[in-house]
Amino acid sequence: MTILPYALGICLVAVTISMFLCLIRLVIGPSIVDRLLALDTLFLNAICLMVILGIYWVTTALFEGALLVAMLGFLSTAALARYFTTGHVID
Repeated sequence: MTILPYALGICLVAVTISMFLCLIRLVIGPSIVDRLLALDTLFLNAICLMVILGIYWVTTALFEGALLVAMLGFLSTAALARYFTTGHVID
């Protein structure tokens, strides 16, 4: 008997709760910086969820998807931060 399925189940529940709390902060955040940080954390939680599900389902396809989400999350966060600080994305 292995403990891995139980540990992954606990991780899934924890990441899901964290995603829900980030979504709440994204919707009712008092400032735009709070919303931007919540979006970045939501991307990070989505990556963690994909990696945990990839381990749980014993597939490598979700790891490639997690890499794509990581790249898009970084680019979108950087672009939004630049837009909110300077007013434009490209000089």
